[in-house]
Amino acid sequence: MEGAAASSEGLRYAEYARVPTGAGKGQAELDRGLARTMIAVGLGVATVAFAGRYAFHLWKPLEQAITETAKRISTSSLSLYYKGGFEQKMSRREASLILGVSPSAGKAKIRTAHRRIMILNHPDKG
Repeated sequence: MEGAAASSEGLRYAEYARVPTGAGKGQAELDRGLARTMIAVGLGVATVAFAGRYAFHLWKPLEQAITETAKRISTSSLSLYYKGGFEQKMSRREASLILGVSPSAGKAKIRTAHRRIMILNHPDKG
């Protein structure tokens, strides 16, 4: 019985024995492969970190330049209509700004611009 007990004891622990997982590869080769993988992952993470750091250093001056440019562009230049303060008596310059034509525009161009604005603002529209 002692022999049977010893063999059953051996069988019980046999399933926990280290079995090589690769076909013909030794443990040293598996360890080297794992080490290469870990080094590659580490280099990848370091590359992404340095690229992010470089992008953040570039972004600060770029952000300042964009902010300054946005301040220089006035909102009135983005609008189609003149939104300035009006003078006591309307000048030719102010009328041309409201109509959206040049101050030296001819009568036909002024009439067309006036008609367009009147149609857009007419109460019977739509």
